[in-house]
Amino acid sequence: MGYTNMQLLNEKLIKEYLTNNHKINEDGNVILEPVKYRWTHGATDLHLGDGLLVYSFIQFIRAKVCVCIGSGGGFIPRLMTQARMDLHSQNIFEGNNQPEWGDIGTTIIVDAANGIGGFTDWTEENSFLRQHFSPQVILETSEKAFYDYFVRQDIKIDYLHIDGDHSYEGVKKDFELYSTIMAENGIITIHDIDQNYHDTFVVTENAKEDFVPFDGPGKFIKELEEDKKWNLVSLKNFRMFDKKVTSTGLALLTKKA
Repeated sequence: MGYTNMQLLNEKLIKEYLTNNHKINEDGNVILEPVKYRWTHGATDLHLGDGLLVYSFIQFIRAKVCVCIGSGGGFIPRLMTQARMDLHSQNIFEGNNQPEWGDIGTTIIVDAANGIGGFTDWTEENSFLRQHFSPQVILETSEKAFYDYFVRQDIKIDYLHIDGDHSYEGVKKDFELYSTIMAENGIITIHDIDQNYHDTFVVTENAKEDFVPFDGPGKFIKELEEDKKWNLVSLKNFRMFDKKVTSTGLALLTKKA
């Protein structure tokens, strides 16, 4: 069997829905606007960056309940929903631990939308993300959401992405809380773990007064390297390719048997 030039990934889907928002310009025409913070995942118009890994992880474990803690532009929640939709179209799912979600499962975003770790642009119900990908949205701190929503409803998480409070204390708290309600064989990813990203970040004179260090994910991952209860893989390619957008680092964690 020879090589075929048919594409595995749908360029139209990637460019028009996963890496860009639709926006109406002054002339009333639809234009594409890059998803906020997509560059931190190494994503461009036609390249998903580490988002392709997220999509693949969800496909691999056939995740039905996907939770994203913190999301400035909604890039990861889009991929969570797309991966679940694709699994559903393949007749992979058989039920769910929450009957009202049906066979398709759900994507849940937890974000206090308070500017800590980044600013959101999807909180309005008519936002592109919410109109086209329909995630469940919890606009609360991750700690409050954990007790008031997840624990109260006894929800188990198949795939968890941590990208909220970037202080060491914040990342540690999110991990220690939510790792206790992971489903068997669940996967956790933590974003922005590459210390090189933090150390080379340029802060302008005007922004220095308000600058808040965001090296918590990297520090916490260093600590987890000594934790014998978790399998850990740190994926880094920040500035590996000259003049190309690269990821700010992604850690993959699974619990040891």
